[in-house]
Amino acid sequence: MSADLLWPRYDSPADLAAIEAVPLAERGLPESTYALLTRAATLWPDRTAISVLPEAARWQKPESRTFAELLADVHRYANLLRRLGIRRADAVALIAPNCAELITATLAAQLAGVAAPVNGALSRSHIAELLHRSGARVLITAGPELAPEVWYAARHLADGLDAILVLRPTGATGAAVPLPVMDGVRVGYLSELAVAEGAVAFAGEPPQSTDLAAFFHTGGTTGAPKLAAHTHGNEVADAWMLAANSLFDTDSVIFGALPLFHVNALVVTLLAPLFKGQQVVWAGPLGYRDPSLFAEFWRIVEHYRISSMSAVPTVYATLALAPVDADISSLRFAMVGASPLPAAVRANFESHTGVPLLEGYGLTEATCASARSFPDAPRPGSVGQRLPYQRMKVVHGVLMISGPTVFPGYLAGRDVDGYVLDGMGKLVDGWLDTGDLADVDDEGFVHLSGRAKDLIIRGGHNIDPALIEDALLAHPQVTAAGAVGRPDIHAGEVPVVYVTVVPGASVTEEDLLAWAAARVPERAAVPKAVTVLDALPVTAVGKPFKLGLRAHATRRAVTDALAAIRGAEVDTRIEDGSVVATVTIPAACDQTAVTAALGAYAVRWNLRLTEEVS
Repeated sequence: MSADLLWPRYDSPADLAAIEAVPLAERGLPESTYALLTRAATLWPDRTAISVLPEAARWQKPESRTFAELLADVHRYANLLRRLGIRRADAVALIAPNCAELITATLAAQLAGVAAPVNGALSRSHIAELLHRSGARVLITAGPELAPEVWYAARHLADGLDAILVLRPTGATGAAVPLPVMDGVRVGYLSELAVAEGAVAFAGEPPQSTDLAAFFHTGGTTGAPKLAAHTHGNEVADAWMLAANSLFDTDSVIFGALPLFHVNALVVTLLAPLFKGQQVVWAGPLGYRDPSLFAEFWRIVEHYRISSMSAVPTVYATLALAPVDADISSLRFAMVGASPLPAAVRANFESHTGVPLLEGYGLTEATCASARSFPDAPRPGSVGQRLPYQRMKVVHGVLMISGPTVFPGYLAGRDVDGYVLDGMGKLVDGWLDTGDLADVDDEGFVHLSGRAKDLIIRGGHNIDPALIEDALLAHPQVTAAGAVGRPDIHAGEVPVVYVTVVPGASVTEEDLLAWAAARVPERAAVPKAVTVLDALPVTAVGKPFKLGLRAHATRRAVTDALAAIRGAEVDTRIEDGSVVATVTIPAACDQTAVTAALGAYAVRWNLRLTEEVS
């Protein structure tokens, strides 16, 4: 293929039209994620592909693989899966924190069948439901050394499985912990079982572009877990759109610390670097949740000459407080997404480090990324320009996307022909309803104004409000419940819930908070507060009006943030589908302090001054 066709100039918003003048089909993209890896191993066999840190404290002792070694390991793992009966239409579930073996296993699962990564922090009932929906017969999971709590849960999910393949920590030495014998289930360490498998080639037929590559669970508003299907073509196209960024070259080193059950980790920090043979440095199993990582972070950047990274706003808020004790001149820019970026977080991080923060936008149903920003062409208020070949339009205020990254649907079941996929109302004639309120300007820049959907986004993690509402509605004295996100300085927003109770109820807000903590199936979804109202707000036609609850939660958050400002008053209103706070302060107040306090939140706000009345 022509290098010019694969790598057009793409470092400015003005490049988009020239890129799209060439049809995507003529650019010669690899057929599958496996073909993408094979290409990298052919072009750069001896170059380091991944360096995985065992933990933040031991960042100088990574376990590394060249592209040729990574491909050989993927062949071994995939051939083992094939020997265990996995074929193209069979799902392989993966439940583990990041480690060297999980990276290989994820690629191998997409080669032999369909990868189905699962967040191990979900409740056991939700994990069991996701395994059931995927039809997974093989589970790859963390062992007792890597994540004891995940291993304990996995042992109780063996029903319906043919095999449980166990992962050890990165860089593990010495004898492994003996594993139990389970009736009818093959149990063993993945690396040990795969050691005798062929490393030169895959014994089965390689996947095609239209074949399914993965199922990613994603939040919804129905209370039930959804599995969004990705084809190999979806993932390769999205990875190429990111890799085509002319600011990256083959010497760029990428830092990855998001969990591999998240599409950002797969597409941005695993697949996209394969296109140009870039090294990826992976954090330890806790990723950005490891407190010691932030104390070591700038030295890691200097040692590995990190060029770019991807994280959520809360990570950059923490890094803005970590003293820069190393040469970080290699770090050209940092990518941020998954939740709104507060202005203060951007300002603090960029002034502290000199590194620009580039916002992006995407969602699982469009594979991962759909918009990117440019360091030399900032657009305040925008989350970026649409990526090449992704079409966008706004219908009744809601952003719609079409193109090669739009998923084929949610997994709805299986029949004699294989998986049954259903857009479940999100797909209309090839257009994806994102549920996000937005405007798109003539140059393709996206300006978000709110969310039509009800998801709560805590530190980039999607929380289904139905999880919280169902738990509260199970209480005999609760008659209605509405969960929303309250702005939060650390997590972007945290869940809170509003309820109504039966007349004469004796239950208190504290009682209901304890009730929810014991019953909400996901730890991150446990509400921070329960508020009893006389009635929940509804629309003119009687439907629940979540924006009214968000306005109430926002007013409380802003009021708390300005508690030290004498005479501050806060009101909220709903404008263009989003909540706007109006803060009124006496003219003699310190406006700088007010601006600094509010800038730490992803909240639209206005400031009014009044003469103080004695």
